[in-house]
Amino acid sequence: MELDGRLLLIGCGKMGGALLRGWLERGLAPDKVTVVEPGAGARAEVAALGVTAVAGLDEAEAAPPPAFVVLAVKPQMMAAVLPSCRRFAAPGTAFLSVAAGSTIASFEAALGGGAAVIRVMPNTPAAVGRGMSVLCANPGVEETQKTVAGALMAAVGEVAWIDYEALMDAVTGVSGSGPAYVFLLIEALAEAGVEAGLPRDLATQLARATVAGAGELARQSEEPAAELRRNVTSPGGTTAAALEVLMAAGGLPDLMKRAVAAAAKRGRELGA
Repeated sequence: MELDGRLLLIGCGKMGGALLRGWLERGLAPDKVTVVEPGAGARAEVAALGVTAVAGLDEAEAAPPPAFVVLAVKPQMMAAVLPSCRRFAAPGTAFLSVAAGSTIASFEAALGGGAAVIRVMPNTPAAVGRGMSVLCANPGVEETQKTVAGALMAAVGEVAWIDYEALMDAVTGVSGSGPAYVFLLIEALAEAGVEAGLPRDLATQLARATVAGAGELARQSEEPAAELRRNVTSPGGTTAAALEVLMAAGGLPDLMKRAVAAAAKRGRELGA
C-alpha cells in the first residue's frame, strides 16, 4: 500500500487496531504512521509493530501536515478530540472518521468549512478482515483522496461508496448493526436445537458452523440469496416446513424490516 505523505491514526482500539494491522499487512511502511492512543498497553503493542505511538494529540507532529487523519475514537469522545485536530487541517489533508452517528457537518464545524471529510460506517468483522465499510465524502475531498480512503478501508474488507449522507442511517441499520443480528440468529438457532433435544455444545457448534458456512456460500456464489434459499428447499420437505413459519406474516422478513428501521431511526437521533 502506497501513501503519499504520512498518516495519523487517532485511537487504536478494536477498529483502529484492525485498520492498523490491515495497513501494515498490505505493505504500508510503519514509519508512515503515527498513532495517538492514551492506553499504555495499546501503545506498547503499536510500538512493537515498529509504529510511533504517542499518548496525546499535543505530542503528534503537526508539520508537515499528514495526508490522512483517521479518527477511530468512540463517538462520545469525538467532541473532546476534534478541536485539537483543527491544527492538522490544511490543503492536502483528508479526515476519515469511523465513528457512528458523527455527521460530516459536525466535522466541518470543528475543523473548518474547507476541511476534506470522509465519513465511514464499518462493522466489526473488520477484526478478521471481512468487514463491510460504506464511505461518504464532502465536496472538499479530491478523487485521489477518495481512492486512498477506499484502499485504507479495503484493508479490512469490502468497500462501497454513497453520494448522499442521508443514506448512512440505513447503512448503519443493515451492515453497521447487522453483525449483532447474525449473532442473535446463532443464539436463537442454538437454543432451538437445545429445545429440540440436542446437547447444548452440539447445538452451538451446529448453529455457528451453519451460519458461517451459509454466509461463505452466499459470498462466493453469484446467485441471489433468494435463489440460494430455493436451492435448499425441497417442496414439502423439512426446510419448506420451517420456512412456512419464518416467512409467515410477522415473521423474519417483517421483523428484519422493523429492526433496520429502528436502528436507522436511532442513528438519525444520534446525529441530530
